Amino acid sequence: MIIVALMTTAVAGMIWMQTRAVGVEGAERARTQAAWILSGALDWARLILREDARSARQNGKTYDALTEPWATPLAEARLSTFLAADKDNNAEGGPEAFISGSIVDAQARFNLRGLVDGSGKAVPAQVAALQRLAAQAGAPSDAATRIAELMARAWGPVGDEGPRGPPIKPTKLADLVWLGIDAATIARLAPWVDLLPLPTPVNANTAPREVLVAAIDNLDLGTAERLVQARTRKPFETLADVQAQLPGTLKAEAGRIGVTSSWFVVAGRLRLEERVLEERSLLHRDGDKVTVRRRERASFAVAPGA
Repeated sequence: MIIVALMTTAVAGMIWMQTRAVGVEGAERARTQAAWILSGALDWARLILREDARSARQNGKTYDALTEPWATPLAEARLSTFLAADKDNNAEGGPEAFISGSIVDAQARFNLRGLVDGSGKAVPAQVAALQRLAAQAGAPSDAATRIAELMARAWGPVGDEGPRGPPIKPTKLADLVWLGIDAATIARLAPWVDLLPLPTPVNANTAPREVLVAAIDNLDLGTAERLVQARTRKPFETLADVQAQLPGTLKAEAGRIGVTSSWFVVAGRLRLEERVLEERSLLHRDGDKVTVRRRERASFAVAPGA
């Protein structure tokens, strides 16, 4: 009986290990497949942006606006609806996988990289703009000053080291946390602020009114709302079109406001049974060339039926 018991225990252990190995292999295979699918979705987004640039060049279009195809998000849809239709691969018989995504203009937000100039010195007008934005977001009153100081330290002259050693250049908004800005402040600013590799103007055709108030000195929310309403009727084709909508005392500065965009954020989400894989990528468009500059991926479980 002892021998039988030992053999039973050994067999049970082997079965458990085999079952666990199969489960791990299945999970890894699903994760790899999901990653490939999201990579394909990213390539599709790059194609859309490239074709938009070609079409704009052919038609003489000089602006980027929310009326263009790239700005239409993809609502969650079953993956099999995008595959070749045949009797073994259709919406009814395909895998339980659902994909969604969007392309967002990164220049619709205030770019923190513009807080400092080429020599690493803070730009007073941009710091004041961030202060206005922080006030609207309910962030601490000193948030703009602290962020500007960090940016100036990070992009200051070589050898300009503080007591904690050489400055660290942040590459995305979340990096400000480990530079000393609290997570709550970043969360308040996140809907209207971003950090891009290069200084960029705000696109008046895509920015929300709060960002327009920051980008144009002395602009109030009411006038900013009128700008938003005007562009829905007809996108601004030039900076002069933006200026024409402003009261005579206000000025849209070319370095801070524009009507075109070169930076975009692509968000993709794949739901495969109880697992979800999300990816967020920063793309730079230079003519017909669309380059991926940053990719972030997260995987998590969801409750059945969610």
